[in-house]
Amino acid sequence: MVFSSPVFLFQFLPLTLLLVWLAGRRAAQNTVLLLASLCFYWWGEGVYTLLMLAVILFDHLAGLALERTGSPRVVLAIAVVMNVGTLAWFKYINFFADALAPAFSTLGLPPLLLDPVHLPVGVSFYVFHSLSYVIDVYRGQAKAQRSLGITALYITLFPQLVAGPIIRYHDVAEQFTGRFMDVQNASIGLRRFVVGLAKKVLVADLCARIVDPVFDLPVAQLTPSVAWLGLIAYAVQIYFDFSGYSDMAIGLGRIFGFRFLENFDRPYASASLREFWRRWHISLTNFFREYVYFPLGGNRQGPVRTYVNLVFVFLLTGLWHGANWTFVVWGLIHGAFMVTERLGLGATLERAPRLIARGYTLLVVLLAWVFFRAETITGAWAYLCCLWTPGHGDPALVYPAYYLTNDVVLALLIGVLGGLGLMDPLLRWARERVHGPARAGLAAYAWDFATVALFVLIAMNVATRTYDPFIYFRF
Repeated sequence: MVFSSPVFLFQFLPLTLLLVWLAGRRAAQNTVLLLASLCFYWWGEGVYTLLMLAVILFDHLAGLALERTGSPRVVLAIAVVMNVGTLAWFKYINFFADALAPAFSTLGLPPLLLDPVHLPVGVSFYVFHSLSYVIDVYRGQAKAQRSLGITALYITLFPQLVAGPIIRYHDVAEQFTGRFMDVQNASIGLRRFVVGLAKKVLVADLCARIVDPVFDLPVAQLTPSVAWLGLIAYAVQIYFDFSGYSDMAIGLGRIFGFRFLENFDRPYASASLREFWRRWHISLTNFFREYVYFPLGGNRQGPVRTYVNLVFVFLLTGLWHGANWTFVVWGLIHGAFMVTERLGLGATLERAPRLIARGYTLLVVLLAWVFFRAETITGAWAYLCCLWTPGHGDPALVYPAYYLTNDVVLALLIGVLGGLGLMDPLLRWARERVHGPARAGLAAYAWDFATVALFVLIAMNVATRTYDPFIYFRF
């Protein structure tokens, strides 16, 4: 069950909202939200919900033990091993077995024969949430939670359970008992949710109609113009899909009284890779910075160690997104350019016209997306070569107009303009037009009308479509 599905929009969410509002007291609301979140996850993963509950129970007990034991480092080490081990088994064990197969063959050892291990949806997200709780308690940034129910609610809360953003425990610890649900928060949250839903349904999913068939084409048939079209469409799809889900999560949280930190800030408008990672998937960047980069020494132990730490963090960032060598290469590309910018390119970019700096950043990000989307490194390299090879493929059979229906063109145009921040002047003009107390009421009615109209458009689209890509399954 995903946020853009009819079951979620017209059954699960309205029923959950009604029950939470009827619950009254905060403790009762927490109980309803916990039960709803468990049902939400059980709907898609069934018995693997027990795995999530086991992680929750273990880390809850670890948090209590950290405040009662004389050896907190031992408790932390055990918790890290258990959490990372769980993630490694379910997400990476088949990848590691395949990677080690050549070495075993060379040594004359029998291969590791493993049946495919099921990848539970959202396992990376809830393991990171759970681990951040233990680390925050160890660091003294939060007190151990005495209530197992609240610990479970923090990890299972359905708005951020399967698609993020990654909410660190110390950022929301007090909100489980001190948040407020009211009409104003519900209105703000609903608007944010509908905007995110529109980004997902009306932009990302329509761009996927270009992306999937283009990347599924045999490379020998692919023309450069169609390859660029597919790549640009994918850049729009992944941004509007990721940021759309984050907007929906932030909006849903606000409806229930939670305040989640922002997760995207127009990353394609960045003038360096360093700036890009301050704007893209901010919660993931913050997690790796706080819990990996800084513990490794950050930039405090000399330039060489800093470069090693950066590359290692981006290697992990790539692996976090998927158990495939293509993700490793994607992470290493970003790590290499982050190091290059620290070696002097960053200073050059700061002196260069911002248009050039933004062009450099966008080009690197776009080319790296090829590895992120491709199934194999060989396929990614062939796709990259096609981008720069005039005359490649057969333009009589494979041409851009074949993929560009009117609705797809509109979605792609909105995606490009919005992703690059080129619609910001229009948005600022609209805010200025409704600024001031005399127009505040009219502006509120206008926004409410626009929200309802947008939701009706989304509902019509959801009711008639047969294709609903969910790109988080691999994460």
